[in-house]
Parts: sequence; structure tokens; C-alpha cells
Amino acid sequence: MTDFTLHDETTAPDAAKPLLAKSKATFGMIPGLHAVMAEAPGLLDAYQQVHELFVNSSFDKDELTVVWQAVNVENACHYCVPAHTGIAKSMGVDDAITDALRDGTPLPNARLEALRDFTLKLVRGHGNVAEADVQAFLDAGFTKRQILEVILGYSQKIMSNYTNHLAETPVDKPFQKFAWTPADKAA
Repeated sequence: MTDFTLHDETTAPDAAKPLLAKSKATFGMIPGLHAVMAEAPGLLDAYQQVHELFVNSSFDKDELTVVWQAVNVENACHYCVPAHTGIAKSMGVDDAITDALRDGTPLPNARLEALRDFTLKLVRGHGNVAEADVQAFLDAGFTKRQILEVILGYSQKIMSNYTNHLAETPVDKPFQKFAWTPADKAA
């Protein structure tokens, strides 16, 4: 596997240095994902911007978590599942939601389950979702805007999940206690 550098403010390309400073100011550290992405400043910049746009979408904290973790688990991201477990805790998301997402078990309510189901259909269908599935999502109380916002959240996760797969990004110390293994690989 190709070794990727975990950059900091001294090793990063010049264009990435202010982005890493922003990460450090936001998180109190430079997350490993950001340290890897700094190699390509445009990727780190895009990731930070898409993250901010998704956080400011019409989804609440539980719904953001469902989209993030549905994609993270589907893509078996060893880094993002634990990171978003910690993020969900800091956002006050009920552990029952996080555990159901991590374990692939039913969510606590039908609305969140409809969101996970739609997100997974979007991911697995590469954006091709049957009209009946779109209607089921709308019937669960979501909007056309939120169909498009799921795409926004998925876009963020593609950047992070794929980077972490290629770089084998080590899980940051604060999130190591939330380590995760896909159910089909747990023994």
C-alpha cells in the first residue's frame, strides 16, 4: 500500500496550511483525515466546505448522523465510523441511533429508518433510485430538498471514505475507543 503523509502545519503544501489551522481551531487537533487530505489542498478545502454545507442543511443532528453513518458503514470505513460515533456523542445523538447504525439493526423510529433506507438505495444504486423508493422517502415526511441534501452528505462521505481506504488513515486517539469492524468481518 502507498504510504501517505500525515501532514501538519510545517509539512503541508502552502495552500493547505490555513486549512489545517482551521481544522485545529475547530477540533483542537488536526484529524488524521485532514492531515492526509492536506497533500491535495483542493480536496481538503472541498471537504471542509461540503462538511459545513451539509451540517447547515435542513437535517437535524439525528438525521445528519444517519446519513453519515449509513454511508460510512456501507463503505466499511474503519476511520469514519469511529469518528462519527464520537461526533454523534458530542452532538447529543442518542446512543440507540448510533448503535443501530453501527450494527445494522433497526433504528428507533420509522422516519430515521426511511432516511437510512433511502441513503443506502442512493449509494447502492449509484444515484439511480426507483420512483417508488423516492416516493417512500417523501411519504416518510422528507422533502425534495432533502433528496438533494442526501447527495450532498454522500458527496462528503465519498471524499473521506475513499481517502481513508487508500491512505489507511489511523483512527485518531479520541475516537479509538469507538473502533469498529464490519459485522461480516467481526468474529
